[in-house]
Amino acid sequence: MNSVISVKNLVKVYDKVVRALNGISLEVQEGEIFGLLGPNGAGKTTLVRILTTQIPPTGGEAFILGKNIIEEADKVRELIGYVPQEISVMTDLTGYENMLFYSKLYDVPSSERKRRIENALNLVGLLDKANVVVKNYSGGMMRRLEIAQAIINYPKILFLDEPTIGLDPSGRKAIWSYLSQLMEEHEMTILMTTHYMDEADMVTDRLAIINFGKIVAVGTPSELKKSTKLESVTIVSKLHSNEVKKILSSLPFVKQVYDEEDGKGVTAYVENAEEAVVEIISLLKENSVNVESLSMNKPTLDDVFLAYAGTKLEETTSALEARKIRRTMQRMR
Repeated sequence: MNSVISVKNLVKVYDKVVRALNGISLEVQEGEIFGLLGPNGAGKTTLVRILTTQIPPTGGEAFILGKNIIEEADKVRELIGYVPQEISVMTDLTGYENMLFYSKLYDVPSSERKRRIENALNLVGLLDKANVVVKNYSGGMMRRLEIAQAIINYPKILFLDEPTIGLDPSGRKAIWSYLSQLMEEHEMTILMTTHYMDEADMVTDRLAIINFGKIVAVGTPSELKKSTKLESVTIVSKLHSNEVKKILSSLPFVKQVYDEEDGKGVTAYVENAEEAVVEIISLLKENSVNVESLSMNKPTLDDVFLAYAGTKLEETTSALEARKIRRTMQRMR
């Protein structure tokens, strides 16, 4: 397979102090969905903005289909499509008018515009809403319109910055259904950012885990899960989670202990769950902990992030941006 994105030692420093990217190198192959997984502030969006020629790097170099992003920026922009994290559609125009604006922006020949617009809207399931003013669209419909806008020039590479942020699971599923069809019909490569573990696991061919401006691991989801030695043991009991965590943390083989997201249970990370669970049960009995349920789990991408970044993704990810975008979508409905 051919490399269509090549990044070498890319650095970005803001205000001479904040090192958003700290020597990132990666290769993206033709036809794959490549994911950048990490918390907000890790450098994902900065990398995408550099690759889409919006901001210059402080150091290093990058190439899109062999074109230097600095020296050949105009040619790079002809080859790519981009869906930003922020809502970018013009809500006082109709869907068709938004598409017409972008077709002119991308210099689509006038004789081709109507056909391309209708094809793109049809592909994302919005052809019947073409003449509806966009402020009456749902958040998911707006996202689909943005994708339609981004492919009007038939890009070879589509950049998606948190494409499903703020959407519910059904909305996220619909977006990826449309994107899969797009890839088949237009033979595109996709580079996407996300902090949704399940999304990264299900849709990417390969992904890079990025944290504090550095790539800490690269591989397929399966390869990354196999690479970590951490397994987990989850205990549900009536005892307060802080007490359970204190007990489990006293075991030397327990690497980390966390509350479950739903508040029901505590998870301990160990290298061998089958061996560890015997001692865990024994210790809990010694401390008169009435265990309601206990489960052992093989590594997930959450565990991979913990192994390589030293913390759980949910602890490093601020929900502020997601809430802000969700509120924006709701106001536009």
